[in-house]
Amino acid sequence: MNRFDEIYLGTPPWEIGRAQETFVRLASEGTITGRVLDAGCGSGENALHIAERGYEVTGIDGAAAAIEKARSKARQRGLATRATFVHGDALELGALGQAFDTAIDCGLFHVFSDEERPRYARSLATALRPGGRLLLLCFSEAEPGDWGPRRVTRDEIRAAFGDRFRVEAIEPSRFIANIDSGFARAWLARLVCATATPGAAKP
Repeated sequence: MNRFDEIYLGTPPWEIGRAQETFVRLASEGTITGRVLDAGCGSGENALHIAERGYEVTGIDGAAAAIEKARSKARQRGLATRATFVHGDALELGALGQAFDTAIDCGLFHVFSDEERPRYARSLATALRPGGRLLLLCFSEAEPGDWGPRRVTRDEIRAAFGDRFRVEAIEPSRFIANIDSGFARAWLARLVCATATPGAAKP
């Protein structure tokens, strides 16, 4: 059992029982389109919200306990035909053998080490079609204290994704969480997959 499986024995602070407000807004604005990948989907609330809007969504997470919860929710909500959940490694997204139009990341990027960040960017590039969009929500350095995940700067986002993605915008946002303040300061990065990657998934 990995550490995230252990955390899912209880209620992780990022599990708020609903989709993050940022992704609700992006979905309502029409920013999320086509076939959707949720990298680090947790128990599936963001993916399920998007599926409820009629999109085909695949969620992947390294915590088996989270995936089981997500699959159970999908069945209970009648969304199992539109929302698929896979126990797998977000650093090896090419193994899915699929091509996506949109990828969302809600709190995954900020758990990776410096060495893992470029691997993650390469992994996403294998799963997104050229021109596909990545919507990434992560803790920002504006969040005080040192609890929880590491903080991320705009420059670190650009450095991690710059070789394979074009940055559309990196804007202040917030991450709703079960903490005293109710939220943490975050960045919402909008990035576009710039080029095809050798070995990328085919439609």
